[in-house]
Amino acid sequence: MPRPRILVTGGAGYIGSHVCKALAACGYEPVTYDNLSRSNRWAVKWGPLEEGEIADGTRLRAVLDRYQPVAVIHFAAFAYVGESVEQPLLYYKNNVGGSAALFRAIIETRTIPVVFSSTCAIYGVPEQIPIPEEHPQRPINPYGFSKLVVERILADLGHAHGLRSIALRYFNAAGADPDGDIGEAHDPEPHLIPRVLTAARDGTAVTVYGNDYETADGTCVRDYIHVADIADAHIRALDYLLSGGSSCALNLANAQGYSVMDVIQVAQRVSGKAIRVETAPRRPGDPPVLIGSADRAKALLDWMPKRSALELEIADAWKWMGTQQGRSVSSISAASGRE
Repeated sequence: MPRPRILVTGGAGYIGSHVCKALAACGYEPVTYDNLSRSNRWAVKWGPLEEGEIADGTRLRAVLDRYQPVAVIHFAAFAYVGESVEQPLLYYKNNVGGSAALFRAIIETRTIPVVFSSTCAIYGVPEQIPIPEEHPQRPINPYGFSKLVVERILADLGHAHGLRSIALRYFNAAGADPDGDIGEAHDPEPHLIPRVLTAARDGTAVTVYGNDYETADGTCVRDYIHVADIADAHIRALDYLLSGGSSCALNLANAQGYSVMDVIQVAQRVSGKAIRVETAPRRPGDPPVLIGSADRAKALLDWMPKRSALELEIADAWKWMGTQQGRSVSSISAASGRE
């Protein structure tokens, strides 16, 4: 019997590729739709790759017609806070316009459930910690606002067309596939843990953006979730929707925060290397503290993070980095694509 197919937009990226591996392990066939501008062809290992732009409705409808997926997992988007502040129109065109094109293609072809890759950035500066799903949504950067708009589009399409969806609002993805098959690879790398580990490996300095926040050591505090735990939550959300579950939005969080300096200290312990630190001014659009509550995901999906201890996340990322010498990776300089 053929495996049920899932269309994964942005499936060649960091989180998308880990979800594709998890889909294959659970009996699904992931069909990756990606333009490869900010992702890696070598990360597509568990199903076919269809190259295309997320805003290309004609191409999307052709892929939907060809593969007849039973659901869509939607990652394809830009995901860099700083870049979104500098180039907001790029984010609204790609993240909002591209998502709208995808949802139109789904409705015009066959209305199937959608698992949407959202973000904690929709909350803005938190009024309470940990952040629950009902927290006011006041994003302070265009990236977060673009994701909030897509959540609203999905809610409106649910009312208008019966499109069922789950928006997964995750905090900071970290780590790499425990088996070493895939991992994070960007050039340049915008995320903290791989930047810190690169500094450890190469003997260079890591830049800390802001050391004057109102936190214990003055640096930003974030909630890190292992990418394998995020992938597991996507499978559970997919199964929930395919079983007839209702639309909702859920946080994926570890409910524990670590500062930038905490990450650097753990990375030194894992790598056994000293890491030099340089400080720079705060980046616009960065809240001081983001820690989430995942109680709702635990109750609805029976989801529980299993690999999200910071030392384990960094150890997995360090192991992955050791396998990547000489491999070409994606660049964030391209004009369209995904994180």
